[in-house]
Amino acid sequence: MSKDQPKTMGQQFGRRSWAEPWKIKMVEPIRIKTPEQRLAAIEEAGYNTFLLRSEDVYIDLLTDSGTSAMSDRQWSGMLAGDEAYAGSRNFYRLEQAVRRYYGYRFVVPTHQGRGAEHLISQALIREGVTIPGNMYFTTTRLHQELAGGTFVDVIIDEAHDPQSQHPFKGNVDLQKLEQVILEVGPEQIPYISLAGTVNMAGGQPVSMANVKGLRELCDRYSIKIYLDATRMVENCFFIQEREEGYRGRTIESLLLEFCSYTDGAWMSAKKDSLVNIGGWLAINDEEVFEIARNLVVVYEGLHTYGGLAGRGMEALAIGIEESVADDHVRTRVDQVRYLGNLLASWDIPIVQPVGGHAVFVDAKSFFPHIPQSQFPAQTLAAELYLDSGVRSMERGVASAGRDPETGEHRYPKLELTRLTIPRRVYTQAHMDVVAESVKAVFEGRDSVRGLRMVYEPRYLRFFQARFERI
Repeated sequence: MSKDQPKTMGQQFGRRSWAEPWKIKMVEPIRIKTPEQRLAAIEEAGYNTFLLRSEDVYIDLLTDSGTSAMSDRQWSGMLAGDEAYAGSRNFYRLEQAVRRYYGYRFVVPTHQGRGAEHLISQALIREGVTIPGNMYFTTTRLHQELAGGTFVDVIIDEAHDPQSQHPFKGNVDLQKLEQVILEVGPEQIPYISLAGTVNMAGGQPVSMANVKGLRELCDRYSIKIYLDATRMVENCFFIQEREEGYRGRTIESLLLEFCSYTDGAWMSAKKDSLVNIGGWLAINDEEVFEIARNLVVVYEGLHTYGGLAGRGMEALAIGIEESVADDHVRTRVDQVRYLGNLLASWDIPIVQPVGGHAVFVDAKSFFPHIPQSQFPAQTLAAELYLDSGVRSMERGVASAGRDPETGEHRYPKLELTRLTIPRRVYTQAHMDVVAESVKAVFEGRDSVRGLRMVYEPRYLRFFQARFERI
């Protein structure tokens, strides 16, 4: 190349540029609404981004759940759906894929992850028991509470510090856990609720060493471990990248090893597995499997479809295979990091290290003048939409809900606004638009007012609550 030729971005910084490991075959047009239209839309939605109509959204970073783009192989697989009520061949394809890539013996399909959470909660939890876990997740904790259990957080302290650079902030604090076991008795703990890439902590991973230590501790007390495997391929990427002894391993092999230290898993396949709907519960214990297989008929559908169409199970089986490809996972995480690093370079407070599925903005630090009782994370989500039509979501006091005993708001240490990146959907240019919108709101943050809640549903209030400006 002559000295007069322009350099690529990669050459300017002494590296080779990378590109997504796919090419675009079909597009969906998106249009940005005017500022006046956005104001009318967010007011009609009660300043809750979940209540916005999708047609009013420009770049949708509400969630990565069911919003990813399926591949040509998945779409062609949809045409091979066996829609038999019982014994669909697509169920056996799905069962084979879960056994191969996750390693569990028995598989129960469900319509999505919370269906699987419900089944395992009903099968194993009784009134008065304790379920320790590495930070709560909204639907998981609710199912555990509705079944009569009490969730206890045993995640390491670093998980509650958005600026901590701990490489595995999703780890279980084994000392905290053992203290809980000794306080309530192992017979009062039906299982440990372990989540990979902990969502509420900012998409933070669990190390292989930690799950091994957890397995050893639980074996001493004869306690089961059940895994929320929703984003485990991203968790395995961080193990591959950060944990000594695993750099040369494939995502596929790391996933299989990690799951081998647990007794079963529930899965929202709408994330890692690249489908728009679907989930499963996988179990090694045949007795527990029999309970779940019976319950799925009551709540979801027959045990060979569990609320899914045959074509959906086929797309899911293919998606599981595609999800463990190293280049796919690396590109997915790198896109999230691109957005996070851009925001951090502008001194915008985000959770560090950047997680696997989303960038979490620290709304407490972003709006230091807005008290947590005035929902700063919800406020930030609304302000981003007003600025650019970008839809994000709250992960703070609104998501935490109320204490079932006192009725008071739970005030988590983390008050976060989540910018969640769908898989294989948006380009780097979209990430630039998002980053510039966050920066614009940050520069005008001193004039922003908080919110008050004017409508609150009984369960999972963040989905349907309504707010107004103070």
